[in-house]
Amino acid sequence: MTLWWTAVAFISGSLMFSYWLGLAARKNLKEIGDGNPGALNLWQSSGYRLGAAGVALDFLKGYLPIALLMGSAAVQGFRIVPIAAAPILGHAFSPFLKGRGGKAIAVTFGVWSGLTEFEFALVYAIILAVLLIIAKTVRKGRPTSSEADSFQVVSGMLLAFPYLYIRDFPAPVMWCWLGNFLLLVYTHRRELSTFFRRIRNEPGAR
Repeated sequence: MTLWWTAVAFISGSLMFSYWLGLAARKNLKEIGDGNPGALNLWQSSGYRLGAAGVALDFLKGYLPIALLMGSAAVQGFRIVPIAAAPILGHAFSPFLKGRGGKAIAVTFGVWSGLTEFEFALVYAIILAVLLIIAKTVRKGRPTSSEADSFQVVSGMLLAFPYLYIRDFPAPVMWCWLGNFLLLVYTHRRELSTFFRRIRNEPGAR
């Protein structure tokens, strides 16, 4: 049962809706911006209508299999860990794109919405909003870079962990968080590397 649910969740996550919507709009997302075939790149290249559709579909492909699983109680305990990771892995390493995928932000929100009935996803969204406000304040309203945005996504997930601990979520959920955090670090690894390299190279840095 665990293997079956994991396979279903992985296939669901691997459906690259944003990339396909981009192709329908005659935009190859892999050749636009940072080459990310996800919803954000679709939004930036094709407008808010297609972008919103991409966000919704990427969210649902993470949310639906986990919500269905949690509602059925077919799998419990630590068996939920690989299933919760599967949609994110499917998006990041989609077989439909020969193992290349997106950064898995929208699908992450979907997974956590299904896993915690939207609770942790809302906390994560609030933390990201606060980090964005701080970043814009520091930069005095100037747009942030993709590297800074990636740092916010990853650090926001890290900062959200104490909420899980304080709320006393069970150990399997904690392991789901760890897997998700590591996957976000991986999918944003290039931007994070550039971000920290720029910090080291700033005047006065040692």
